[in-house]
Amino acid sequence: MKTDLVGMSAPKEEANKEETCGAEPSNSQGSLDSNREDDRASLILTLTLCNVRKIELSKAAQVFEVFETQIYHFETRGAKKPKNSVDDLDIFVECEVHSADVAVLITSLKSVAKDVKTSREDKVPWFPRKIQDLDKCHHLITKYDPSLDHGHPMCHISSLHYRGDPLPHIEYTAQETATWREVYRKLRSLYPTHACTQYLDAFQQLEKHCGYREDNIPQLQDVSRFLQERTGFQLRPAAGLLSARDFLASLAFRVFQCTQYIRHFSSPMHSPEPDCCHELLGHVPMLADREFAQFSQDIGLASLGSSEEEIEKLATLYWFTVEFGLCKQNGLIKAYGAGLLSSYGELMYALSNKPEYKPFDPAVAAVHPYQDQAFQPVYFVAENLEDAKVKLQSYAMKIKKPFALHYDPFTGSVEDLNSPQKVKRALHQIKEELKNFCLALENLS
Repeated sequence: MKTDLVGMSAPKEEANKEETCGAEPSNSQGSLDSNREDDRASLILTLTLCNVRKIELSKAAQVFEVFETQIYHFETRGAKKPKNSVDDLDIFVECEVHSADVAVLITSLKSVAKDVKTSREDKVPWFPRKIQDLDKCHHLITKYDPSLDHGHPMCHISSLHYRGDPLPHIEYTAQETATWREVYRKLRSLYPTHACTQYLDAFQQLEKHCGYREDNIPQLQDVSRFLQERTGFQLRPAAGLLSARDFLASLAFRVFQCTQYIRHFSSPMHSPEPDCCHELLGHVPMLADREFAQFSQDIGLASLGSSEEEIEKLATLYWFTVEFGLCKQNGLIKAYGAGLLSSYGELMYALSNKPEYKPFDPAVAAVHPYQDQAFQPVYFVAENLEDAKVKLQSYAMKIKKPFALHYDPFTGSVEDLNSPQKVKRALHQIKEELKNFCLALENLS
């Protein structure tokens, strides 16, 4: 199950589904011994290899090797519940790995094995505490797949980007610009009747200030500057489909990880990987809206330190909102999801009489099955973006964690509210802001 958390997946045209995101939900259960960023985590893993031959064992071993896993015990037995043949093996592993790699290690194992589980669930996964820590949040879902064909586009796109590095300036070819022109022209014709007002307002500003037009693919540096001035969000180049945990963690710090490459000219209405058409036309305009920017950050903050089960739910929730969300405006249903606003075919379909609509309820959307190979059969409709934000915040407060976090926008960091002093300091900061608001109201009256 894939999700654009470059995120999650986006729509394909007609019978296909366009990958538009960079995250993949995972229902693995990794656990850590502590939160310190330099710690290693002890894991007890069980998994099943089917039809075991030498190559299956080699693939599993390669995953452990890539993550520099220290293995203390490795045991194999004939599978108790064979799935395919008598050659199925149950494997038990005691090991140690870098805390930041736990979730992606388990996701990578799932690409070569079945029933990947860990018996330890009582610890908190590592998560970034400050914006600089996002340098560690760059795990690509396909990067560690031992069977990945090195001719795959993901093997040839941008290298890792670190905080402080200038955003790369891309010289797009005439052919790439022609692909952008076709996508831009076709989608822009639908926006006035299909997109929400927040999107339309921001898109108009992007055309005015950031070079959004048919014959020009905007540069990330210009767009990132635009977003920072309006909502504090900034863009960060990513090489492709990220793990759900890494992508969501970036949102917590108002950082959106996105690609810069463009889909192949032979298929302008479909891309197998997230590309700049999806990012620039789907995500960026909505991130320029304050309400929606807060909604996006709230999903990210909810993900910090959450279990793999909760990450899976948040990734699915992201799918049905940020990617494929609909809302009511002036008695009509409009699109605000990036997967819709970057796909001509699915945008038309979503606002037709063909799909089923359900009222937006985070608890329901978070566990609802979704489609990443064709258009969605079901869409969730919010009363408005404010209502969606309030419901999301209420849902996030119910996620069980052994700590409470406070985000400090001045330092771009989060801290545990694990002492009375920290709580008092956070409250004092809020009180000072309230004083300014009260003074402003007095002056206005």
